[in-house]
Amino acid sequence: MASRISIARPQSNYQSYDPHGLSNSRPSSGYRAADPDDPREKLKAFSKNVEDHAEIYTQPLKPHLPTIGRFLIVVTFLEDALRIITQWGDQIWYLQTHRSFPWGISHIFLIINVITMLVGSGAVITKKYTEFAVGGLLSVVVIQGFGYGLIFDLNFFLRNLSVIGGLFMVFSDSMVSRKTPFAGLPTISENDRKKYFLLAGRVLLIFLFLGFILQGQWTFMRLVVSLFGIGACGMVAVGFKAKWSAVFLVLVLSIFNVFANNWWSVHSAHPQRDFLKYDFFQTLSIVGGLILLVNMGPGGFSVDEKKKTF
Repeated sequence: MASRISIARPQSNYQSYDPHGLSNSRPSSGYRAADPDDPREKLKAFSKNVEDHAEIYTQPLKPHLPTIGRFLIVVTFLEDALRIITQWGDQIWYLQTHRSFPWGISHIFLIINVITMLVGSGAVITKKYTEFAVGGLLSVVVIQGFGYGLIFDLNFFLRNLSVIGGLFMVFSDSMVSRKTPFAGLPTISENDRKKYFLLAGRVLLIFLFLGFILQGQWTFMRLVVSLFGIGACGMVAVGFKAKWSAVFLVLVLSIFNVFANNWWSVHSAHPQRDFLKYDFFQTLSIVGGLILLVNMGPGGFSVDEKKKTF
């Protein structure tokens, strides 16, 4: 473009001649530089500075995030399998007395659950046959809900939706390219499937926090945490600053888990101990799913990803 301007005709005012067109004083009609004193620009600069520092200081931990996330996601299944084994008689009595399971069927039900949870959890941690492992663990979530009669319990339902979200994150993290046997038929690409699973995982993960908001007594601190938590959940769901919103939820849920589900401080004979223990390890599973989200990012169907194209 400079070559077109440099062949200008001589003008009467020769001293203003500019062969490169650098002294053009016409007002610009294009993009104007952002005002550095604008509060929004200051907030963006501060946010960028925080992200850069966090990126630097978390580098040593990054290679271990997938393993940590996977282990935490399945830790609730490992704890559940151990609880069934150590409380075998109580489990059989409950299923036969309160759920009307015939003798033998109750035993088969528990054996299938234990084997599936142990094998599936091991496969998830070692990244072996992850697709089948996730399917098996999903089936455990469903059949336990019906088997123990908790499927219509709101708190149980919301928590298990979050656990399912964590399993979706595991599945999307492990997706590999596979050839379809039906050549020529329209199919969804592996990359698109991963986007859908990431979207579903993000949305389902936040239901645990919604359950936290619905239960318990309200205090000023609980209100403040809930408001910030709802904002972070919404950002995770739409994929806006999803990584840092997930980090915030990891911190909040971890602190809440230690203080609210401190099962180790309850006497071993107290019936509340098992409920607190169950809630504690389920919350760890959702934290694991959020850690995988921090590691992988929100995926293609997110505001963060769309912003890169503009």
